[in-house]
Order: sequence, then C-alpha cells, then structure tokens
Amino acid sequence: MTALPAPFAGTAQHPKVPVIIGAALFMELLDSTAVMTALPQMAADFGEPVLRMNLVVSLYMLALALCLPISGWAAERFRPRQVMLLAMVLFTGASMLCALASSLLELCLGRMVQGAAGALMTPVGQIIILRWSSREQLLQAMSWLALPALVGPLVGPLLGGLLVTVLSWHWIFLVNVPICLLGCLLVLRHVPDFPARKVPPLDLRGLLFSGAALALLVLGFESLGMGQLPRPVALAMVGAGMLCALGYLWHARRHPHPLVDLSLLRLPSFGLSHAGGALFRLASAAQPFLMILLLQNCLGMSPLAAGWLVVSGGAGALLMKLLAVPLVRRFGYRRVLSGNALLSALGIALCASFDRDTAVWLMALILFVAGLVRSLQFTTLGAVTYRDVPGERSAAASSLSAMSVQLTMSLSVSLAGMLLGALAAAQRRSETSVDDIAVVLVLCAVVCASSSLVFRRV
Repeated sequence: MTALPAPFAGTAQHPKVPVIIGAALFMELLDSTAVMTALPQMAADFGEPVLRMNLVVSLYMLALALCLPISGWAAERFRPRQVMLLAMVLFTGASMLCALASSLLELCLGRMVQGAAGALMTPVGQIIILRWSSREQLLQAMSWLALPALVGPLVGPLLGGLLVTVLSWHWIFLVNVPICLLGCLLVLRHVPDFPARKVPPLDLRGLLFSGAALALLVLGFESLGMGQLPRPVALAMVGAGMLCALGYLWHARRHPHPLVDLSLLRLPSFGLSHAGGALFRLASAAQPFLMILLLQNCLGMSPLAAGWLVVSGGAGALLMKLLAVPLVRRFGYRRVLSGNALLSALGIALCASFDRDTAVWLMALILFVAGLVRSLQFTTLGAVTYRDVPGERSAAASSLSAMSVQLTMSLSVSLAGMLLGALAAAQRRSETSVDDIAVVLVLCAVVCASSSLVFRRV
C-alpha cells in the first residue's frame, strides 16, 4: 500500500471527541511519570527508606497489568462511555486518596486504584475512537491519541519537579481532581454513548493466565532495569510470567472465545504493525529515561534544566499533529513508516553524541526533530494497526494492543538499564558514564532501523 485509498475525501469529522479522549489519557500518563520525581520527598514525609518507595511505582504497574486484559470485554459489555466515565471517577477518587495519604500503605492503595483506572482508560478510549471515526478519518483521530504517549512522559518529570519544588508532592495528585471532573463533564456532553454489544461470558481462566503473565513480566522487566528487587527474584518473575503466557496460549487454543484474541495477529496490517511497532518501541521507549540519566547524572544539569531540554521533544510531537495527515496522504503508510523508522534511528544516534561540549541549543534542536519523527511514527502506526480490524473485533484488538505496548515499553527500559549496568561492571565502575549511555543509544538506533524492514511489508 503506497498511498491512501481515496482517504480524507469524505466529510471531516470534528476533532472534539478525540481531543477529549486524548486529554483524559494525557492526564493519566502525566501523573504516572510526574510521581517519580516526588519519591524522595514522599519517603521523608512518611519516614520510609527511599528504596521502599518503589512500591508506589510497582503496585501501580501491577494493578495496570492485571486490569488491562479485561478492558476490552468490559467496554463492549457495559458500553464504552460508561466504562470511560467509571475509569475517570475511579482515577479522581484514587488521586484524592493518594493526596490525603498519611502512610505508605494508604498511598499504595490509592496508587493501585489509579493503576486499575488507568488500565481501562487507554483501551476504552481507543474503542470509542474506532467506533466513532470513519476509516477515512482514522489517521486524523488516532493522532490525538498518539500525543499523550509522546508528551506525557516528557512533561511529567518537569511538572513533578516544579510542583514538588514550589508546593509539595500532594499537588501531583490534587491537580488531577479538577481535570478529571471537567473531563467527565466533557465526556457526558460530547462523547457518543455507543450501545453495548452482546459478548460471550468473561473468560475467567484466560483472565487469570493473561493477567498473571502480564503482571509478572512487567514487574520483572521493571525490576531488572531499575534494580528494585534482587536480580534472581526479578528473573524468577520473568520466568514465571513466561510460563503463565505459555499457559494462556494453551488455553486460548482450546477456548471458543478467549479473553485476548491472538488470532487478530493473522490480519495483515495488524500483525505487521505489531511486529514493527514492538521493535520500534523497544528502541525508542527508553530514550526519555536515558536522556534524563545522561543530562542530569553525567552532564551535571539540574533536574529543571534537563526537564526543559527534554520537553523540546514534546514540542516536536505537538507540531507533527499538523503535518501527519498531509505526509501520509502524500507518501502512503508504507513509505512513511519505513522511511521514518530510519529517521528516528538517526535521531537516537545523534543523541549519543551529546557531551559536555555540545551546545544546549543543538541538543534542543536534535531532541525537537527527534520528537517530530517519533510522533509521526506513532500516529501513523496507530492508524494502520486498525485498518483491517472489523468493527466487532475492535475491543479485542485494543486490549491486545495495550498489552503489547505495556510489555515492550517495560522491556525497553529494562534492557537499557541492564546494558548500562553491564557496561559499568565490565570496567569495574559503580557509576554510569557518558560513553555507556552512548553505546546503549547506538544499539537502540540499530534496533529502530531494523523495524524499517518490517514496515516495508505493510
């Protein structure tokens, strides 16, 4: 497919619905990244060791992973708008619980509810867009959903640092309350209330296998990359997760209506976009983590200065919102995805050249352009993934996509952390150096470029 088949010729749909859904997803992703900067202050307030504050992140990831498989089924069974509103209300209540927490236990409970609500938001938001948008306008609609995943992880640390410095860590959660309430009002007024669909009974055994597999793999990968648990324990979790995944595969082949429908991978565009997208995310998802580490720990920038610099990538992602549709109309999905993967690889490789002599304006320019091309890739990928998916299978496709994204992003950061540790250990150093990060970035660039070979088959 080299050009869009008479797309964008129909009547343009108003972007109000995808903007509202995208804003809700942005709030959730912003919160999940902003909280990282507040962990030391939380530890001081609760009188807990800083290392123990990893529970705040790990339990959020656990709840997210456990609830992702059920999101598509719930959206079809109870109507997507109702599930979206429930998720937003839960997120609001959990945010208040986190802000009012007087102990680590209360904070962890609130974070688990936040994780469960976040697991519903992204897949259900995609389902609403897929049912709302015409196939011709799918790329334009999906571009709004690509923005939260790109800009949230970049802006989150900066916002968290500002709130912690100027006010307190409680405000990271309190700012969610008015945003959520306004979001619920906008959803009620502007998002269509699509009817429920008849779905088979919930596959409880499939939920057990898939939820356990996703939770163990995500937590295991995160622990390997961040050192949250002893390495043997983290490896055991990854092994157990793989066994649960194999158990789900065995179960899904025998169940008439499995919870996670892996047969969707046989659809040409869905299967190829997942294979190429997995490689692309594996290479690019760790870049914000690596850049913050490079700028702060190795080049000595303040958290605020490094945050502002990394945000330049988010500015590029916002600008690409205006350019994505004309570019895909001009060059087609295949050329955009395969060529842009190479440009993204070049952007990652250029980041490997940053050192103390690199001008700040040049760093900002490179990160800005890298944000442009990464945004184009995720926007185009989000649209082409669902082009061959029948409407009645959109919920299953959305759940499977969300699980794939969560796994590959966790694996990306995990592998980056392990490689950095191995490089430092090989030279008997306890600290990561600029050269270590440069080596990992170059490897990421190679993996990113390899995804171009997959996208050429779209």
